[in-house]
Amino acid sequence: MTAADTRTEDLLRELAPQVLGALMRRYDDFAAAEDAVQEALMAAAGQWPRDGVPDYPRGWLIQVASRRMTDQLRNEQARRRREDTVAAQPASDAVVPDTDDTLVVLFMCCHPALKPAAAIALTLRAVGGLTTAEIASAFLIPEATMAQRISRAKQKIKSSGLPFQLPTDTERPARLRTVLHVLYLIFNEGHTASGGPSLQRVELSAEAIRLARGVHRLLPDDTEVAGLLALMLLTDARRPSRTRADGTLVPLVEQDRSRWDQALIAEGISLVTETLPKGRVGPYQLLAAINAVHDEAGCADDTDWPQILALYGVLEGLSDNPMVTLNHAIATAMVHGPARGLAQLEPLAERLSGHHRLNAVRAHLLEMAGDREAAVEQYRLAAARTTSMPERHYLMHRAAQLSH
Repeated sequence: MTAADTRTEDLLRELAPQVLGALMRRYDDFAAAEDAVQEALMAAAGQWPRDGVPDYPRGWLIQVASRRMTDQLRNEQARRRREDTVAAQPASDAVVPDTDDTLVVLFMCCHPALKPAAAIALTLRAVGGLTTAEIASAFLIPEATMAQRISRAKQKIKSSGLPFQLPTDTERPARLRTVLHVLYLIFNEGHTASGGPSLQRVELSAEAIRLARGVHRLLPDDTEVAGLLALMLLTDARRPSRTRADGTLVPLVEQDRSRWDQALIAEGISLVTETLPKGRVGPYQLLAAINAVHDEAGCADDTDWPQILALYGVLEGLSDNPMVTLNHAIATAMVHGPARGLAQLEPLAERLSGHHRLNAVRAHLLEMAGDREAAVEQYRLAAARTTSMPERHYLMHRAAQLSH
């Protein structure tokens, strides 16, 4: 990909939700507007690197997408009256308010009626500007399956009758939680892919960070928005050292910390420092603070585990999340010994039954406790249950090492 192609791709992803918002305000048809925007983006991706970016790229995209919308309306006999009204209007950005509707579009894509998988797909396409093929490839499913998922999500939004506007003050907290949860899921899938040959899908984690930055710009005073962005930055800072050249996994304790991105760490710590004193502390701020402690340690032995344990204790009080309890058990083992950590895992046996992460943590704590035989069994169980090839190879390698 040339530098011009990269600049064009970045610009199109930034403009995609703005153009969709402009068309939504004008036509009030999410599905048709989103399809038209995708066509305009593809046209720009082919033309701009060759001919140059127009002076007003947002207006260019809105013009092209508006023509697509007009063509669609012209072909629908049932909408003849609406077509006449639309066709009489000039297809230019002048009739559209010059506002950034990214947040409105994001709230719409993360509609509470949508399941997380559908909200993720729709967000990546409508707000992230990714094509259906790119999203399908990232999640290792056929393009036709992803297209159906996105189509059903758009129809659900259409049938809901949800107006194109930001939620009210009373609606916003719950709706914002959904938005942040969707962005967190996208980031996590990029940070540690749920399946396939690669540990990480950098394009997904990068897109989640880009969108989180956008939400933070639009809601700079929301501490949980800042907390989520900080969490992503502090976690992504370790990405360069998480895998070896051959793609194999490197656990945190063995990572080369000189390769961590210090600029991202500084930005993340700054966000945590600014938000924690501002009032009520939420889960994303606490997770960011935990990752800040990890990132500030010069080596694994310098990690302030008592502080991490205290933060997980507060976090567990806010959230009945088994993964939080799992990580709390690790911190407990690091401070009070593996026996205490293993005891903390027992209540999770039913809630996380069959999940490889529970077996992997149990294996690690059994190894700490010196029970090599039991650790090997748990490492092998974890390897059999994960769908990530790098994780499977790492877990089998640990089992093989302990077997000798």
